[in-house]
Amino acid sequence: MAILSTKEVRMYLRIRNLCGLLGIILPWIALFSAGIVLNKPEGWWWSISATYYQSPALVGVLVPACIVMMSYIGYDWKDNLITTLTGIFGLGIVLFPCKVDWIADGSAVGFFQLPIEVSQIIHTACALLFFLCSAINTLCQFTRHGSTMTDRKKVRNLIYRICGWGMIGFEALLVALVLLGAPGWVVMVIEIVLLHLFGFAWLVKGEFFPFLNDKEEEAEALTEDGEPIVGAGPHSAPKIRTQVE
Repeated sequence: MAILSTKEVRMYLRIRNLCGLLGIILPWIALFSAGIVLNKPEGWWWSISATYYQSPALVGVLVPACIVMMSYIGYDWKDNLITTLTGIFGLGIVLFPCKVDWIADGSAVGFFQLPIEVSQIIHTACALLFFLCSAINTLCQFTRHGSTMTDRKKVRNLIYRICGWGMIGFEALLVALVLLGAPGWVVMVIEIVLLHLFGFAWLVKGEFFPFLNDKEEEAEALTEDGEPIVGAGPHSAPKIRTQVE
């Protein structure tokens, strides 16, 4: 059973909230920063990935988020593996840019200067796997609980399932619409939804919303294995608790 000080718990919550906030602000910063560029090509806003060629926002927001994901220490090796893979696939989105209409086929792009058609294949695979790993993490890891589950934990688990299955569902919808030749802007809309589902799940996990957090008297349910918080009395110092759920 891992024992964490109050300071360490707060650090964990800040990391989770940072992941959530970065996910939510990414599309809006990317759109704004690319939108103020002069002489933009047609279709520059059809996906968040396309803004890569107009501004550094995608790199500036996604790379820190991926580093945070890869540095995150979870409950066990499964938790660590899924967050590390999520971070790696997120970096792949940046390292291998997408294909856009205004850059000729065969042009070398990205960190590895691959032909844009090859980069597009890797980029698409990384994007799909990024959200798939995020969905699995939300559905399987975020919903874990101890022997006692509070009413608010049940609400949080419902939110996690909505976000997790939502990411899977919108991913499938995006693939279907692209194959059916849907307008380019559809990609941007679905990407915004996916990132908000990702971000909201992490914010809930980071206890960003006080009304969703467990009450003090229910604190023992916050531990992974159902053990109560140690040293929770008014004169205990420092307060410690097990790994936050």
